[in-house]
Amino acid sequence: MHVHTTFSDGTFSPEEVVSYASKVGLHCIAVCDHDTVGGIRPSLEAGERCGVEVIPAVELTADKNGTEIHVLGFFIDWQDSALGQRLDELCRQRINRIHEMVAKLKKRRVNLDAEEVFKLSGKGSVGRLHLARVLYKKGYTSSVDEAFRRYIGNRGPCYAGRIDLTPEEAIDEIIKVKGIPALAHPGVMGRDRFIPSYVKHGLVGIEVYHTDHPPAMVRHYEEMAAAYSLLVTGGSDCHGLGKGRVLMGSTTVPYELVEKLKNARR
Repeated sequence: MHVHTTFSDGTFSPEEVVSYASKVGLHCIAVCDHDTVGGIRPSLEAGERCGVEVIPAVELTADKNGTEIHVLGFFIDWQDSALGQRLDELCRQRINRIHEMVAKLKKRRVNLDAEEVFKLSGKGSVGRLHLARVLYKKGYTSSVDEAFRRYIGNRGPCYAGRIDLTPEEAIDEIIKVKGIPALAHPGVMGRDRFIPSYVKHGLVGIEVYHTDHPPAMVRHYEEMAAAYSLLVTGGSDCHGLGKGRVLMGSTTVPYELVEKLKNARR
């Protein structure tokens, strides 16, 4: 329930995403590109051909006191014009922050041209994973993960926020288009103390199961979901080969969780 395509920072086209999902035996996937819904239509069409249910979704990027927070929106009205305008603005902010991070990198004698990053992102919404892949490709780091740890992670010296959207506003945007807002990979974000306020603001779900959540962390978020009556979601956060290997199918959830999300819309 958490897959990316080339319309954001995945390396698989929507058609390839759906084909791979079918190949590994998945019956349902959620296409959750960063701050864009461009990949939803081709994913839905491919899903019809392959017999894979595709949930129209989005992963909104927000900022909370200088920390990047991601909010998933499931079953959104992805053709809503107001949502499209908001996403266009977020994508413009993404371009600006790439320029800012490239400038910070240059001050550390890591010389990149922002156009290299934009060429890699193509028609998709540009993000840090694109920048990390360029850093790795040019030999500045030994891996994509190191690029985040050393330079552009949330606490990295070359990180740039400049995201004009709070988590609360992200929740509002999703609710406006009849979607179900769920906090993405909370263990990666590391800001659990804010979760109660998100719940009060309308948060409905939390991504308990995630590739980067070890068993102890999964138990922690299962308990938190129960304590705040949140619906449970989960997924691999697959970016194709963007993270070095294809993660799709490595983290799955039973279909009954999808049904609970559907029921929450009524």
